[in-house]
Amino acid sequence: MSTRGTESASKSIIERIERKWAMLMSAILLVLVGVVVFTGLHWAMMPPSRVETIQPETLNTSGEFVEENLGTATEPDGSVTVRIVAQQYSFTPQCILVPANVPVTFRATSADVIHGMLITGTNINSMIEPGYVSTFHTTFANPADHLMPCHEFCGTGHQGMWAHVKVIEKRTFDDLMRRSRGRRISCAR
Repeated sequence: MSTRGTESASKSIIERIERKWAMLMSAILLVLVGVVVFTGLHWAMMPPSRVETIQPETLNTSGEFVEENLGTATEPDGSVTVRIVAQQYSFTPQCILVPANVPVTFRATSADVIHGMLITGTNINSMIEPGYVSTFHTTFANPADHLMPCHEFCGTGHQGMWAHVKVIEKRTFDDLMRRSRGRRISCAR
């Protein structure tokens, strides 16, 4: 076979391989575009069922987020639930006690504008929107003090909006809960 024939055969093989790769990449691209379109339409028509709504106007008068329900509570299964209300320019409660090595559920809502909740040294980072309940779960491995600043600009006093999350030993936490006789506990002992 001549050199020209070998070049022509090689060129033909390369073109065929490139065409197959181009078709494969085009198919992958079409599948990805289809997934994006399907997901967008699906979520637009069927929002996630876990989204909880709440009336910000009645937070302090009725329901889960009235003042006496805010803070740390022990659940029958031994886990802990923390309820928080964010409002310009503070979190209620300002200091939260939780036990180490126990599942903790944070439930937070806003009384006025969008706020953010970040617990330093953890992976907890959430937006808190009026009309919705933000829920997230974690377990703190060790006793420690964490700052909890608002990370969404909420007005001129935003820089002063923060709280504390104090993680204590489970035994100490249980003693405090027992002595509180059903009331919420706070950082001031």
